[in-house]
Amino acid sequence: MKESTKRVFKLHGWRVDRAIHNYIYFIFYDIYVKAALYATKAIVVLFSRVEATKYIPGFIFDRYHAKVLSRGDINKILDLEETVMLGPDTTNRIVPFKHANKIILREPTHLAVMDCPCKKELKDPCQPLASCIAIGRPVVDFWMEHCDKYNVRRIDREEALDIIDQHRKSGHINQAFFKVATGGSMGVLCNCCPKCCVSMRATAMAQKIKGAQDISQYVPSGYTVEHDTAKCELCGTCVESCHFGAIEIVGGIRVYHPEKCYGCELCVEKCSEGALSLVYKETDRGLIPLDIDLAREILG
Repeated sequence: MKESTKRVFKLHGWRVDRAIHNYIYFIFYDIYVKAALYATKAIVVLFSRVEATKYIPGFIFDRYHAKVLSRGDINKILDLEETVMLGPDTTNRIVPFKHANKIILREPTHLAVMDCPCKKELKDPCQPLASCIAIGRPVVDFWMEHCDKYNVRRIDREEALDIIDQHRKSGHINQAFFKVATGGSMGVLCNCCPKCCVSMRATAMAQKIKGAQDISQYVPSGYTVEHDTAKCELCGTCVESCHFGAIEIVGGIRVYHPEKCYGCELCVEKCSEGALSLVYKETDRGLIPLDIDLAREILG
């Protein structure tokens, strides 16, 4: 048995079922995400008119989630030089998930990138394929020992940021993924878009089920966007860059829907006039950004 495999079983302790799940999850990453998407499709097609079915995707989604990150949040994560172990998040404000709710980054200077299994499932995916980034030695070592078919390789902080910025320029958002099978904690940072990301696609399908509109596999960053009307030229770039319909121009007026905003920061980066800024404010939604400094203060 390879060393990284032994560490997986040690991580899960007596929950051998979760260790096996962890192993299968990464070994058959592309097959796993494809099966998850097809399972969601089946639920929608077969049971979309049954009220009780809203509990089925809830059960599934309680075990697999993502948190949208701002570019600043990413910087702080990649600046880490020591192990960070926070949570579980009993406040449900940073990582508001029932089962996968811990921020654990063991030896976070270890980084690796590999081809996105979501993209590999498509005939015409966004490029480049290399867009899934592992953070922390346990995940990185496992990928390096088991995931050759995904073209995995080690990278440093600078290359990780280059990959992230390249994807953000082409309209990808960043998500930190949390999964029960991987210890209920984060460790994978992905560059995602609605076309390729199975999490985003599955969420869109699941929300078609009657009574399941609030179910999602990913949650907002916790930030909102402020608008400087004096600088804005109503060019519409922010509207085009938003994947969530949070911004529109109606009758020559920019309209912002904070309840739809995921705080991904793409509109801020795309605004050539500097009319937009990302801010954290207490809102009715109650979510807090995955800012490492703030997380340490709340969950420490």
